[in-house]
Amino acid sequence: MWQFDYPWLLILLPLPVLGYRWLPPYIEARSAIRVPFFEAISRVSGQEPGVPGTRHNTWQLILHWLVWALLVVAIARPVLVEPPQQHEEPVRDLMLAIDISQSMQTVDLKGADGNPVSRMSAVKAVVQDFIRQRPKDRLGLVVFGSAAYPQAPLTLDHASLSILLQQTDVGMAGPNTAIGDAIGLSLKLLEQAKEPEKVVILLTDGNDTSSAITPARAAAMAADRGVVIHTIGIGDPQAEAEAKVDLKSLQQIAEQTGGQFFRAADRDALQQVYATLDKLTPHQVKTLTHQPKRDLFWMALGAALLLYGGYHLLVLALSYRPRSTPVEVAEHGH
Repeated sequence: MWQFDYPWLLILLPLPVLGYRWLPPYIEARSAIRVPFFEAISRVSGQEPGVPGTRHNTWQLILHWLVWALLVVAIARPVLVEPPQQHEEPVRDLMLAIDISQSMQTVDLKGADGNPVSRMSAVKAVVQDFIRQRPKDRLGLVVFGSAAYPQAPLTLDHASLSILLQQTDVGMAGPNTAIGDAIGLSLKLLEQAKEPEKVVILLTDGNDTSSAITPARAAAMAADRGVVIHTIGIGDPQAEAEAKVDLKSLQQIAEQTGGQFFRAADRDALQQVYATLDKLTPHQVKTLTHQPKRDLFWMALGAALLLYGGYHLLVLALSYRPRSTPVEVAEHGH
């Protein structure tokens, strides 16, 4: 369907009629010879003098009004409203914070084929599946060891995210574990997000030993900003030093931010954790409706120009008289 963007401008349509009715006719002053008996000569010759102006030219009056009407229609901006188009946008941003400290190379988990694999290999496989199952969410990736680093910003380009995850390897961020810094960096990246729901999924197999900010303090900051943190512990709580996962700290982080804590002792358990997280954070999108418009003002404007120009070209053509040229007659003597 079509409509006018500025329909109120159509009130200008009767303006020429009002002007014709109330304004005096335009008279152009010219030099002329005044003849007192001009009317008598006109009667004798049977001719009447023409009256200048457009008031006595019906076709020209109609033309001018049509041109005016088309110009008014053009400035009222007629548009063709096309069928509505729907576009879906995510309403949730998920930041994946994954531990890549030295202990993640420990081979104590089973792969999909039942053979022993490193913790990092198992985590990559499970997280890749998680990414593929969430095509409508913006996902980001933070990796941490002795320090935290942004591996991928929040994005809907999950193919690139999967490649960056695959290229991540143990030890790239140092041998230690900085859980507090990982939370802090995740919060910083989420600051740019405009969506109301923001979630961090934190996975680690150790305890915090090198953060500039404590995990408890980072969790308090997340709670103040409304960011939910789900924590996953996959290490051995009976191990020594760096390799010992601090399950109590991870549980406190989750409780403080309104998230949940999970313990994954093997790959199947880790797969179940992400399946549970998928239920806790179901797919949600907001549907935006947009109706494209195509401008049609050029049609009215073009019609006005064609009418006006065509009329005057027709007048010129009808009033054209070819100039006569003298013909020389040659006389021939006998």
